[in-house]
Order: sequence, then structure tokens, then C-alpha cells
Amino acid sequence: MGGRAEHPQLWAFLEALHPGELLTGTVAAIERFGVFVALDDGPAHPVFPGVGFVVYPELSWRRFAAATDVVQVGARVSGEFLAFDTTNLEARLSLRATQPDPFQAFADTTTTGRQLRGRVTLLSPVGVFVEVADGVEGLVREPIGEIRVGDELTVVVTGMDRVGRKLTLAPGPPECSRA
Repeated sequence: MGGRAEHPQLWAFLEALHPGELLTGTVAAIERFGVFVALDDGPAHPVFPGVGFVVYPELSWRRFAAATDVVQVGARVSGEFLAFDTTNLEARLSLRATQPDPFQAFADTTTTGRQLRGRVTLLSPVGVFVEVADGVEGLVREPIGEIRVGDELTVVVTGMDRVGRKLTLAPGPPECSRA
């Protein structure tokens, strides 16, 4: 991509950034591997449409099907600076870091053993994912029977990992597990 001598202004800009710093810009392009952001205070990138870059997991705390569910080309965004990618000469950003984590708020008010209602969001080989609060999904590994995405279930919280943002669930009582 080029070294310090080839792109001195870009290197100086990126080296001056500090992790946690808030950067603002405009979504310049959405690609299958991430989102480019033209930063307000940054120089132009020699190859890419923007100096800022956001990988898909850093776009939102919530599950989404496509990046366009979260951002649009031309939209104004603010992201937290994570790191300087010296290979691609990019400022790696996180948009989700600027928003409250719904999992942490959920974990503050929920305990193991609590019974909840939720909607099935994904059927996978490892189990069934159930959204029990806005932006909070948990995994039921135990067989539940015939279910489809969109079904409402009663589940019981069996474990929470705040650091890993993982919620483990079990099927609720048989008499009230499906709606």
C-alpha cells in the first residue's frame, strides 16, 4: 500500500489518532467485507474511498442481514477509533462502540433462572437463537420440537457471560413454551 515516505500526510494523520477517540465522517462505500468512511478531518486515501474502515461486526450490537440495514452511502456517522491498520493505511472504527450495549443493560436486570418470552430469530446446527429483549439473543441448545423462525417461546435463563456477550437459555415449562 505504501510506506511513510509515499504517503507522509496519511501516516501522520493515522499515527496521531488515539484508541477511543471519536471520529466523524461520511459513509463513502459499502463492500462485502466492510464499510469505508471518508473522515472529516482525514486526508484522502490513495486507493480506497475513505481512510476510515468498519468491519461488519463493529457496525451494530444487533443482528442484521446487510450493512445497508445499518448505514447508507452518504450517511453521516461517528465511530470510535480502534486501531491503525498499517497494511491498508486505514483507521479501524467501531460504530457500535458509540451506542449502549443492550446485552449489558439486560444483564444488569436479569438473573439466572428467570423465565422470559422471546421470538425465534435463527435455527442453526448448534441450537435455536431466541431474541428475549431488543438486541439481546440467547442460545437454546436443547431440542424444542417443531419450531420456525418467528415463533414465540418461553425460555429460562441458564447462564450469562458478560464479557463474551453470551446468553444461555433452556426451554421453558412444556405447558407454556410455545405460543
